[in-house]
Amino acid sequence: MSLKLLARRAENTSFFEEVAEWSKSARSEDALRLDGLPGSLPALLGAHLSDDRPLAFLAPDAEEAAHLADDLTRLLTGDAGVALVPPSRRAPYDDEHVGDTAPLIERTDALQQLSSGEARIAVTSTAALAEKAPPPDAVRSETMTVALGDEEPPDELAALLTSQGFRRVEFVEEPGDVALRGGILDAYPFAGDYPVRIEFFGDEIDAIREFDVRTQRSVSRRSAARLTPNLEEHALDRRAPLFAFLPDDALLLSLDEQKIREDLNELRDEAQTAYDDLDDDARAEHPAPDALYLSEQEFTSALWAHPRLLLGAFSGSDELPARRFEASPQVPFNSNMELLRQRIDENAGKSLDTLIFCDSEGQQDRLSDLLSEQIEEGQARLLVETLHAGFEAPPLGLAVYTDHQIFNRYHRPKTRKRSAKGGLTRQKLQSLTLGDFVVHTDYGIGTFAGMREIEVRGTHQEAVRLRFRDDDVLYVNVNALHKLNKFTGKEGHQPRLTKLGSGRWERKKAQTKSEVKDMARDLIELYAKRKESKGFGYSEDSVWQRELEASFEFEDTPDQAAATEAVKRDMQNSTPMDRLICGDVGFGKTEIAVRAAFKAVQDGKQVAVLVPTTILADQHYETFSRRLERFPVNVDVLSRFRTRSEQKETLK
Repeated sequence: MSLKLLARRAENTSFFEEVAEWSKSARSEDALRLDGLPGSLPALLGAHLSDDRPLAFLAPDAEEAAHLADDLTRLLTGDAGVALVPPSRRAPYDDEHVGDTAPLIERTDALQQLSSGEARIAVTSTAALAEKAPPPDAVRSETMTVALGDEEPPDELAALLTSQGFRRVEFVEEPGDVALRGGILDAYPFAGDYPVRIEFFGDEIDAIREFDVRTQRSVSRRSAARLTPNLEEHALDRRAPLFAFLPDDALLLSLDEQKIREDLNELRDEAQTAYDDLDDDARAEHPAPDALYLSEQEFTSALWAHPRLLLGAFSGSDELPARRFEASPQVPFNSNMELLRQRIDENAGKSLDTLIFCDSEGQQDRLSDLLSEQIEEGQARLLVETLHAGFEAPPLGLAVYTDHQIFNRYHRPKTRKRSAKGGLTRQKLQSLTLGDFVVHTDYGIGTFAGMREIEVRGTHQEAVRLRFRDDDVLYVNVNALHKLNKFTGKEGHQPRLTKLGSGRWERKKAQTKSEVKDMARDLIELYAKRKESKGFGYSEDSVWQRELEASFEFEDTPDQAAATEAVKRDMQNSTPMDRLICGDVGFGKTEIAVRAAFKAVQDGKQVAVLVPTTILADQHYETFSRRLERFPVNVDVLSRFRTRSEQKETLK
């Protein structure tokens, strides 16, 4: 059963049919309370109701809104009809805020979809509701659309974009940049996933392509493109609630409306406090909180302007008419496979089919081995599908479980990925302080000496000022930030500054290349000898091994999954193993070690984990103990024993 079939089965229940009938005839001020919709059932209901009228989901927090939007996107055909409006994540009246621009871009993109009618379902959170936005007419008027065949002189188009707040640069690097080189105009709008390259034949637009900033390669060809500026910096004196973007006949579905109201008041008070803390000059330059943030009165007026369904434990007054769906949340299995098998048997006795949604084929394979008996008897089915939260619903004849909830694993909603860039970004540049060590790919190690505006061939350019040995100075254009990196080395180590023009940096790079070649030669000889040696080949994965890996509380990253398979493949090979796993802190290296250690223990081997400090040893002891507590494996830490005799006795 796919998600689409699940949605169809839900539509045919009397509860869904009654709510749909109510929705079709509901008018402003009408309200209905819905009880008994745990897990992802609100998304199933929304997918059903969206055929009749536009919808707006109001969730208490941004993460819940993201999961809800993700569920709706998967249940509906395509994702063009769902617009997730996130908060900007900027503190009230913080003019110096520097951080991730992705939320701002996603917010602008969502407002654009709502104002143009592309999205029939809006999903937002309390924090996003609290922030007013440019009104829909401003969003439409400020956004420029270009299409193939349009007649528009490239220099005039560039000038128009600059007048809207785009920055004129030589090469676009981040949202808000525009560059003109002959008959090619590059623009990085505050909407979409990639910058746009517009090619002209004279004054006629001949081609439109999205491209990757880092590689400069085309990603897709377009017949039209929206060039959206930073709308949050426009029309500060004209702001409207997000409700202004909803059609008049939109149906509101609020999850825990009382909590949303309380949190809105709290956010409004925070904005007022931040405004009151401004000095007189700054206060004169900024609009008052009433202009930028939603008040409780505006929220109440907006609610009464639309019919609404109230969902959640704190959904509203008991005086409202109510409907109840007889469903319960997914049972907390806490990685206990025996409890899961028992529950599946109980579901079969209640005439409930058990569906288990697996986030990946790897999880499906692991669970297939762990639940082979229940699957063979037809009591459970495994599907590679994803919903945020499971439920047990007798009216549907189904118990729908998710594998990430079974193993208490964090479920990440689908998010848009923006292209990554090498070197320093403008945001990282803002975090540098005077005197920080910086490495230039071509010139070596210098110190950051601030920003300067310089004139080159009559053109004013923004540049990074670097100071090298003997007070030599180098200016680096901000469009060449990819050549700069912040120096990283041993803590407390002071690197030696490079002397410009001395050739020392070139010699250092050449020496490093030579040493790398020597190291590679030694490694080739070492591995040739290793290939001739005979080692111990471990057994194939057991049921316990699959159960351990399936119980990991986070979803494996692609690199983590690949590293795990590579390590186990090495262990099962009779060739002596030597593999290095590299990764930043928090990216799952320890979990790979846990899985490898457990695999070795099952073949009767003892495993030693060596770490550089006592604190780290204790941390790993806690991690290994927690992950292996359900299996007959003894875990101990030698840092607890002071004498060598105590350690030797423990190892026995």
